[in-house]
Amino acid sequence: MLIRLLTLGALALALSVSLPARGEDFIVVASTTSTENSGLFGHLLPIFEAQAGFDVRVIAVGTGAALQYGRRCDADVVLVHAPVAEEEFVAAGYGVERHPLMHNDFVIVGPAADPAGIGGLDTAAKALTRLSETEAPFVSRGDDSGTHKKELSLWESSETNLADATGRWYREAGAGMGPTLNIARGMDAYTLTDRGTWLSFGNRGDMKILLEGDPALFNPYGVIRVNAERCPNVKTDMAQAFIDWLLSDAGQQQIANFRLAGQPLFTPHRQP
Repeated sequence: MLIRLLTLGALALALSVSLPARGEDFIVVASTTSTENSGLFGHLLPIFEAQAGFDVRVIAVGTGAALQYGRRCDADVVLVHAPVAEEEFVAAGYGVERHPLMHNDFVIVGPAADPAGIGGLDTAAKALTRLSETEAPFVSRGDDSGTHKKELSLWESSETNLADATGRWYREAGAGMGPTLNIARGMDAYTLTDRGTWLSFGNRGDMKILLEGDPALFNPYGVIRVNAERCPNVKTDMAQAFIDWLLSDAGQQQIANFRLAGQPLFTPHRQP
């Protein structure tokens, strides 16, 4: 997993350097690690590309970094999951419009023994308060991703002072979801993850979902075309064609069709 992430990082750097001179036969989508790690793009892109006649190249990073690619004019489309940050991106003129695309949810996972005893609780805020009270080890992505932003908002709702906890029982991985889950498993720690990445994660050991179903864990994804008025190199027609397909009945159906072990990983925003 680490090798794959390093490879993606190298690809992102290479694309960033070469984008001004890129050809006209592909677009660049800056997206989250969850859409890549879950296998969603591996499902969607061959179907779209066969119809569209051009390629879609994905840079998979955290939401914060994906939006930075858009601000630097190094992507044609951003597909991320932090609505407040997305709306700020559009309001600042970097994106044309945020389109709701799909959703899943976040879950709190940890060791099956659940030493902090969060398994019987009904809200994320209560669970995080219990983790704080017991000083149970928790691994944060710590990378300004959509998952990290959600996690911080949940800690805020639990009124936990993370400044006192950081470096003790609260650890920041500064990494994507896969490596963060691996670290949590190695530490017998708890963490927050999106359900799609969790379902596709193959190194669970004795980790399990301990809290789910809280409405506060809702995880919406949006797709935005980068604004050509800010970034003249944006391939507007192809970028819009990709977005239009994702939002169409055909695209929404393919999102609904994407399953792992019979379970849907994402729910389309609009039922096709």
